[in-house]
Amino acid sequence: MSPSRAWPPTIAPASTRCSCPATRRVCWWRCCGAAGLRAARSGCACGPRLPPLHNSTALDCREHAPCQLALDLPFWQHWYYVLVEKHPGVPGTVSFQVTVQLTDCSRPSLARPPFLPSSASMNMPHSFGSVGGLALGDSPLPASPNGTKHPVPIPTASPAGERCWPVRPTLRNELDTFSVHFYIFFGPNVSVPPDRPAVFVINLLPVLDSGGVLNLELRLNVSSLCGENVTVFGCLNHEVPLMSSDNASVTCETESLAGFLLSVNTTASLSRLRIPYPQTGSWYLSLRSLCATEHGFEPCINVTAEVYLRAYLSPCINDCGIYGQCKLLRTNNYLYAACECKAGWNGWGCTDNAEAFSYGFQLLSTLLLCLSNVMFVPPVAIAVRSHYLLEAAVYIFTMFFSTFYHACDQPGIVVFCIMEYDVLQFCDFLGSLMSVWVTVIAMARLQPVVKQVLYLLGAMLLSMALQMDRHGLWNLLGPSLFALGIMAVAWTARTIRRRHCYPPTWKRWAFYLCPGALIAAAAVLLYAFVETEENYFYIHSIWHLLIAGSVGFLLPPRAKPSGRLGPLPRRKGCGYQLCVNEQEELGLVDPAVASINSICTS
Repeated sequence: MSPSRAWPPTIAPASTRCSCPATRRVCWWRCCGAAGLRAARSGCACGPRLPPLHNSTALDCREHAPCQLALDLPFWQHWYYVLVEKHPGVPGTVSFQVTVQLTDCSRPSLARPPFLPSSASMNMPHSFGSVGGLALGDSPLPASPNGTKHPVPIPTASPAGERCWPVRPTLRNELDTFSVHFYIFFGPNVSVPPDRPAVFVINLLPVLDSGGVLNLELRLNVSSLCGENVTVFGCLNHEVPLMSSDNASVTCETESLAGFLLSVNTTASLSRLRIPYPQTGSWYLSLRSLCATEHGFEPCINVTAEVYLRAYLSPCINDCGIYGQCKLLRTNNYLYAACECKAGWNGWGCTDNAEAFSYGFQLLSTLLLCLSNVMFVPPVAIAVRSHYLLEAAVYIFTMFFSTFYHACDQPGIVVFCIMEYDVLQFCDFLGSLMSVWVTVIAMARLQPVVKQVLYLLGAMLLSMALQMDRHGLWNLLGPSLFALGIMAVAWTARTIRRRHCYPPTWKRWAFYLCPGALIAAAAVLLYAFVETEENYFYIHSIWHLLIAGSVGFLLPPRAKPSGRLGPLPRRKGCGYQLCVNEQEELGLVDPAVASINSICTS
């Protein structure tokens, strides 16, 4: 935008922008109309980062001639947009000029007269020259309508020394994802002089630091106060340091800025601040020491307070405590950390116990989940009695690891772990699926070699499936349906060969298979559609009871011995000795089907 512009009657409001580098403390904008007459028909507003809105700093030029806007604490390294707007209903053309005056902390002794930037310097960041400030030596002053040049008087801002403080940088040490420590040079103990604030800057990088928690800890060294009643105030602000000059009311807020206040004294020597998901950019911490008197806070005299300052970035607050788990999440390519709370606890760090479970409730839920596995004892006894020793070993494995997994999986303080949590969880899930697998395969009554191959193949495939997804519903339904398919094929083949329904007795169907199938179906429905985080402890306990009870019904009885007569044992000693013929001894016939056709005497 040209510094001198005119509006036709139908033209929209004009705006321009300029940048405020990191050394500016005060910025002045001056909008002056032609001969000071038409400026009264317009308004002037400015705002950082984006064109001025309703909450920006604004001034009605009908009451001020010339219009002057002052920003005591402008944002550093940000563009400022200046909007000059003509009031509706005012005819004619309004001419105006924009003058900017900056107070530069990098050269506090250098005078900064107001200047009129050119069109390029108002829009291009590189026009500011060096970091020290604007190149103001050749900048023309605003011209009056009659062509004469004269400086426009602008109120003098506060002396640079009152607002210009040295800023101490911090050293960044990145340890892990959202785990960064910020070290202060010649720290962590810092001295706060009585005559000026101590300012520190913490730089947070985009994307890498926005998904964690910014932690700030301030501890006062009481022994350094020499008996004085000193209070150290800290203001943490984004993009610009802020410390109120009013000693009576120490705040970290202005009309356009808001920050976080910390304070430590001899009574409360420790103060902590946590900011979840902080805004990236530069955060400035301003520390100031004041002495408490009868008339409020006043600057201290010859007392330098010493404080311990610690600043770091963490994924979660206190690692979510004992009632939560810190997890890294991703949503639309945005990585962030959050606490997953348990046992009814809530809050950023799982510290809100408004809906938390009591100790008695936690103990009851643990006992229900652990003791419900005792229901596997009857299936183990039935399997041993029926000579299903391999199946009995699987049931014992499931009962053992399910008990101790649920003892370790509980939130809160009722926890007992004999192994790592991941090992217990894997063994519990594997045992549960293997129990279903071996039971259904045993019901099929296959040949021993085929059954052993299926047992081993099922164990390997189930281990692979659990490693990919332990909580998938198909990890349970897939093996169950496949085993049921094998059992259906075996029963169908046996029914066709015998020309009779298998199992052959109605008692087996009525008192064992149908009740066991109904119990198992109820267990699967509860596990798949009813179980939630709120009712987990008792629904899952019912699941243990039902799935173990169904095994006791579905496990087939002991196989009856074959009716074929096998080789008889030879009796030693006196009397008769039963023997087979010579063909059997030569291996020409099967001993299992050979007939006893000769009797030899000893």
